[in-house]
Amino acid sequence: MTAPLLQVRHLRVEFPTRRGTLLALDDVSFDIAAGEVLGVVGESGAGKSLTGAAIIGLLEPPGRIAGGEILLEGRRIDNLPADQMRRVRGRQIGAIFQDPLTSLNPLYTVGRQLVETITTHLGLTPKQARARAIELLAATGIPAPEARVDQYPHQFSGGMRQRVVIALALAADPKLIVADEPTTALDVSIQAQIIALLKRVCREQGASVMLVTHDMGVIAETCDRVAVMYAGRVAEIGPVQEVIHRPGHPYTAGLMGSIPSMDEDRERLVQIDGAMPRLNAIPSGCAFHPRCPKAFDRCHQQRPDLMRAPATSAACWLHAVAAAAVEGDVAQQGGAA
Repeated sequence: MTAPLLQVRHLRVEFPTRRGTLLALDDVSFDIAAGEVLGVVGESGAGKSLTGAAIIGLLEPPGRIAGGEILLEGRRIDNLPADQMRRVRGRQIGAIFQDPLTSLNPLYTVGRQLVETITTHLGLTPKQARARAIELLAATGIPAPEARVDQYPHQFSGGMRQRVVIALALAADPKLIVADEPTTALDVSIQAQIIALLKRVCREQGASVMLVTHDMGVIAETCDRVAVMYAGRVAEIGPVQEVIHRPGHPYTAGLMGSIPSMDEDRERLVQIDGAMPRLNAIPSGCAFHPRCPKAFDRCHQQRPDLMRAPATSAACWLHAVAAAAVEGDVAQQGGAA
């Protein structure tokens, strides 16, 4: 069996403060296979973007990885020195961020920024790098790339700037793309174009994608699997269609129920009461239990790990109860026989 391209194992990220240490990611584990698109979804503050930042080695101080490990093609990368991680970032892992204006230097032409990335990681001559930069702009749908390669970021629209950022992320043929809400700052029609472009280019180059987003519509259209995060942990993970249509965690069910449907006539959408807990006020047991309509005593006292749900893996004690009930029925049937 082929090993996953990316393996995140029991990742723990902390932020030391004068009032104590805040635990931002707690025991986060997942894999991404070669060529797979994994969606990561959840409310603001769930830890989605922080997970991506930890993977690409861009945690903001004083944030630090306090436990676990991150492996890329079987090689551990979370403990690499900064200079070695810089060679991994860009060459093996590309990044697409939410706001392209923060990713592009306004003082340099887009061509200069692409050429610098290409020559740094691929060792091409400036002439060869410029030719590749023009090819990348053309591949990402930039019209007249031979002319626009010498223009500055402010001369591009928001959607075109995001296309340039995608070209930058793909410049060195990375194996993994971490896309942190790449369509949030764009209007709906441009969002669809960018998602289609990302899927096409990554499929052609054989790259895997970790797609961080709030938008379940984007997840449903783009991803192979989806991880739902809550309060710094993975609440549920599984094939995207199963998570959408047969959610195993009450939080996921709430997220799905809050999406308007064109096929159903409902007066009210599902609402998840309350809000995501602050890092210094995460409750004991299951962090979701204060907002969960199905919580019972065990949820208040013990924190669940991911366990088998009917169609996915979910961190919810309801499935332990269901499994125990099934085992009890089997035992009774065996005794009766």
